[in-house]
Amino acid sequence: MSLNKALLIGNVGKDPDVRHLDSGASVANFTLATTDRFKDRNGQIKEQTEWHNIVAWRQLADLAEKYIRKGSQIYVEGSIRTRQYDSNGQTKYVTEIIASGIQLLGRRGDNSAASASQGAQYQSGSSYQSQHQSQPAMQPEQQPIQPESVSSATPNPEQSEDDLPF
Repeated sequence: MSLNKALLIGNVGKDPDVRHLDSGASVANFTLATTDRFKDRNGQIKEQTEWHNIVAWRQLADLAEKYIRKGSQIYVEGSIRTRQYDSNGQTKYVTEIIASGIQLLGRRGDNSAASASQGAQYQSGSSYQSQHQSQPAMQPEQQPIQPESVSSATPNPEQSEDDLPF
């Protein structure tokens, strides 16, 4: 048995480069930075940043084109692929993450396009959906009971202080 899966949360390093192929498919390429923070022997906080090449196809490329910008915080799920190519007679290797799912993270009020689709997620082969819409609705007996707010309730003229049960 084997497993080839990468799960990354990081910040986009540059706006996605989106190409539309003659076949109608789209492909987006962008970089994603992940940073580990740790203390060294002297107690100093150190940071180590890794840069990942992300490749998104079809609907994921469309999502990247519309919502992902430099600095956007995203979650990427995918598989690791290494490919080789020749450049001036030298064989070069590049390692990429082929995205199978992307979730836009970040907070409301961020000055990024991702804030327009807060909590949105997209997976290859499925439709665009919000996290809140993807959860099944609760049955009436499962819905939590919300306490009534005493401070915001308007007094009922038919009920006086004498009608209180205590």
